[in-house]
Parts: sequence; structure tokens; C-alpha cells
Amino acid sequence: MASVGLLAPGAWADEARATCAATLSGRRVVVRPEARAFVSPELDRLVRLGMAGKLEVELTLVRRRALWFDARLDNARVTQVLAFTRTGYLLDGRPLPGGVATLELERVAWMLDAPPEPGERFVVQVEVRLQVVTAASLGRVAAWLTQGAPAGTEPADRSGLTGTLLRSVAEDLARGASARCDVLRSP
Repeated sequence: MASVGLLAPGAWADEARATCAATLSGRRVVVRPEARAFVSPELDRLVRLGMAGKLEVELTLVRRRALWFDARLDNARVTQVLAFTRTGYLLDGRPLPGGVATLELERVAWMLDAPPEPGERFVVQVEVRLQVVTAASLGRVAAWLTQGAPAGTEPADRSGLTGTLLRSVAEDLARGASARCDVLRSP
């Protein structure tokens, strides 16, 4: 625990983080997720070279229950595309004038089946993952560079080790984070 103080103050500055804000109004729950520090210098370079980033967001609405397991009420999956053009970054075609330090992701709304009881509590779990390169795309690039199989086809003799290596490299170029936020009741 004492070693934590020895780290540089900006040691966590490069960590990918997910955040969210959720409100309950009547029976409607609205969630505004964000992804912070998701574009590392390596991913930035790849996106600027023309590769698109795929942001996968999974949100789960949970009803808190005392002395029992929480109840999962609903979930949503949203996929957004991060790209770079001459004018700058785009998230699903929407310009990001502030850059990619904080990505305001697509809002999600749910309707509860019944009005919540006065003491009921809800939380939202958010999982965000950004992937620019996949194992399949790395395999196609490797085949093209080595003048192996034509682009778009998978060599039949690719070993399991090669596939594992390509998946490992693709995972190294992916970033992910999770968050949990309480659902606040609107005044």
C-alpha cells in the first residue's frame, strides 16, 4: 500500500475510464455514458491512418435489493464507430470538436414496467470497449505484406499459434473499462 505514493502523479492519467450519469423521471431511466482516455497514442495513429475504431457499449439496468441478489431489469448494447477525416474525429458521423479525450457516447433510455416505489434504488453498469484492429484484419494485412493469400481470404494452413498471436496483438490494441452509477431521481 505504501508503494502507491511512489507512483508519479499522472500515473493513472492514461488509464481508460468509463463514467455515466443516470436519472429517473417517472418510469423513464436515461443514461449518459462517457469514455475517457480511450484513444492511446497507438490507437490514435491507427485511426489517423484510416482504420475505424469500434466502440462497443453494454449498459445494464439493475434494481438494488436489500438482503438478496440484485435484479437485472434490462440491458442495451450500442456500437459506435470512431473515425478520422481531414476535418477531425467523428463518432458515428458526428464531429468531435473537443477531440477524443472524452467521448460522449449514445444515450440510452428504458421504461420501467411499473412506477418505482419511493425507497427503490437502481444502478446502471456500463462496459465500454474500443477496438481498432481485429485479429482477422491483422491476418489480412500480414498475408498482403508477405504476398501470401489474396487479401480477404484466410490461409488454410494458418497455425493455431499464428491465430493466437494475432488475437493477442489485437487485444493489446484494444482498450476497455467499466463503471457503475446510481440512478438519481429527478426533482
